[in-house]
Amino acid sequence: ASLRGGLYPSISGDFLFSHHSQLGIQGEVAWRASQENFGGGEPYRPIFWDFNGIWAPRFGKAATGELMAGIGAESSRFYQNGYVCGFTGCTNYVSYTHFMGHVGGGVRFYLHGGLFVRPEAHLYLVNNNQYFSSSRVGRVGVSLGYSFGR
Repeated sequence: ASLRGGLYPSISGDFLFSHHSQLGIQGEVAWRASQENFGGGEPYRPIFWDFNGIWAPRFGKAATGELMAGIGAESSRFYQNGYVCGFTGCTNYVSYTHFMGHVGGGVRFYLHGGLFVRPEAHLYLVNNNQYFSSSRVGRVGVSLGYSFGR
């Protein structure tokens, strides 16, 4: 099975250490919007989450670059017909989580005030990803966001 293709919505946030600093921290969660069928038809959904250091050089007033690197995990949820119950409650999936490294980047183009559009690319290096065809997973996309205190 492959982790390629499909729509991956995400939520991210970053914090630069000072108003003029280009260094900071960043975190993100991205998940596959729809379930995909694994091999014999078992539905699954991957979720990627990571924490990064970020370098955000400014390219004038209208654009800011973003380069990030860090660590996180890839969680693969395999959905079942029945429910699995534990001490935290019941779910209809079994989850397998693997440590991963993350590198990514993008460019924020400011449209008005703090409102920006950001083309971006990410590479996830998943440790021991035996359920899928590769331990390297790429994701490209475009984000719409807002910068506070810009």
